[in-house]
Amino acid sequence: MKPSRTHTNISSPSKSKDRVLEAPVELQAPLSSENSPELTPARKKVLTAFTKTSGIRFKSFELLNLSFMHRSVSNESSQKLNNERLEFLGDAVLGAVTADLLYRKLSDRPEGELARIKSVVVSEDVLSSVALELRIDTLLILGRGEELSGGRSKKAILADALEALIGAMYLDSGYKNAFDFVSRFISIEIERVLENRHSRDYKSLLQEFCQRMYKNYPDYRLVNRSGPEHSRTFWIEVIVNGQAFGPAEGKSKKSAEREAARLAYEAYCGGE
Repeated sequence: MKPSRTHTNISSPSKSKDRVLEAPVELQAPLSSENSPELTPARKKVLTAFTKTSGIRFKSFELLNLSFMHRSVSNESSQKLNNERLEFLGDAVLGAVTADLLYRKLSDRPEGELARIKSVVVSEDVLSSVALELRIDTLLILGRGEELSGGRSKKAILADALEALIGAMYLDSGYKNAFDFVSRFISIEIERVLENRHSRDYKSLLQEFCQRMYKNYPDYRLVNRSGPEHSRTFWIEVIVNGQAFGPAEGKSKKSAEREAARLAYEAYCGGE
């Protein structure tokens, strides 16, 4: 049974010998009423409840609200703002915090191992699980097509929204608050990897196997795709040393590639 996740606070990194660098808080002017998504009293009440249950603070609820606005809304309305820019920023902040934690905690590990652990703990699977724990799925603002296609349960959308939330927090409150928030769940995921209780990254495992055994890389090929743009299904196969595995099916190319990698890796290595 998959271990339950528990959010715990960690000590402020500023108390450690290596001080965490601070970033200026006022990086962006608050969203104005002319260009911000509509924020009704009812919506603000929902966002207020979210900040309380998740243990975070926001000065700008407009910025918090924007972090949950998927691009499908922009595609279907005159509202041009969405959370993609915040996602871009949050991805960078997430990477910096994770690298910082790994560098401090695992001082005896080489760069390659740190990179491998980092790729696991910031993966779509992990981030989407954290987003569900925070109930971000209930806060998403989706276009009608995305809503009807089950967008609230799509891992990619959930992971992106969590990254956008991190980016919004960085703009709203600065790096230290973003660091504290990210470290609450990433520290737990690092421990899971070290104890080998994490979901396996079959793409990385297969790549390491191919490099070790054949001195080359697995080759992923798109075999087919179907469905409208907002609800595509992809079939991908992977070629390992001339042998094809799959095709594997997924709602995104990444998920189909992961499944194809799992088929190939287990064919060669079993359950090891």
